[in-house]
Amino acid sequence: QVQLVESGGGFMQPGGSLRLSCAASGSIFGINGMGWYRQAPGKQRELVATITSGGITNYADSVKGRFTISRDNAKNTVYLQMNSLKPEDTAVYYCYADFPKRGYWGKGTLVTVSS
Repeated sequence: QVQLVESGGGFMQPGGSLRLSCAASGSIFGINGMGWYRQAPGKQRELVATITSGGITNYADSVKGRFTISRDNAKNTVYLQMNSLKPEDTAVYYCYADFPKRGYWGKGTLVTVSS
């Protein structure tokens, strides 16, 4: 079994920054890609950013140039640095980890951007 625990969410004013972390534990041998998704109220869950085990990244157009995904393979942790936050970034952010047989989701961390 795999557990993903997110942290770092909270309240921030527009233009501010937050850093999310997601630590994987349990039977974590063979992690492939990891990523962040988000779900705003009344909307479907959407991809924010992904990163392969080799460090190749992919971003949603809405966050390019503002968010940076990174990972520490030794710590089985993925990060999301979010800069220049906008009110439309308000959502529950979910961590995802892809394994050979299946993927796992974290429980999510709430990010609220408001003045």
